[in-house]
Amino acid sequence: MEFANRVIDTNGIILFFGTPHIPYSSHDIYKEKSYSCLFTEEFLKTNNNSESLQQSPLFKIGGTPLFNLTKAQSKPIADIFEKMIAAYNTDYIYKNDLIRNYINLVIHEALQLTPSENYTKHKNASERVASFFLELLERQFPVESPNNPLKMKTAKDYAQSLSIHVNHLNHSVKEITGKPTSAHICERIITEAKALLKSTDWSIAEIGYALGFEYPTYFNNYFKRYTEITPTVFREH
Repeated sequence: MEFANRVIDTNGIILFFGTPHIPYSSHDIYKEKSYSCLFTEEFLKTNNNSESLQQSPLFKIGGTPLFNLTKAQSKPIADIFEKMIAAYNTDYIYKNDLIRNYINLVIHEALQLTPSENYTKHKNASERVASFFLELLERQFPVESPNNPLKMKTAKDYAQSLSIHVNHLNHSVKEITGKPTSAHICERIITEAKALLKSTDWSIAEIGYALGFEYPTYFNNYFKRYTEITPTVFREH
């Protein structure tokens, strides 16, 4: 498994947690039987005030996202995945809630596998900067009122808040996560825009202003550039 700036050779049964903040890949894995589940943070959250998954050791920068499992440890986790698949293939009206609970069960099974002190490790300067940036980024959300618009929208804004040079911020974030600072900011703004379009009755102009766009056309163009549809079309569908 390759992720961020690390490579780990694995044997036997493994459980791996990926995050969109860090690119990862696997090579030469013999899948006698395997399960995978792809979900968004928005899906797992039950409300906008829920703690971010970034705070979990499984999804944190410098955390431990990979576990070698014994057959005994893998059995209950495999059973949860089987139940998840079964729920997904039903017409049960609350199946999304049920799947959400199963995902949380897998997370808690993993958190029990390794003592919490093993999640704490010495961080180099780049890891610290990247962690501080992602934490500060998440603190800007949710946006609760058009009258309290987003204050930081650029890498320079975050660098100033962290009292570091923007080049240092960009270098650290790219080194640790494999993605530019601007990409993280953009993804988070688009995620919040989608949430506001779905869950509020604010006008498109109000949502754009709340997210730091001076004019509605700027917001429309920004949203369409990254989603290929306009905010209005997204809301309608």
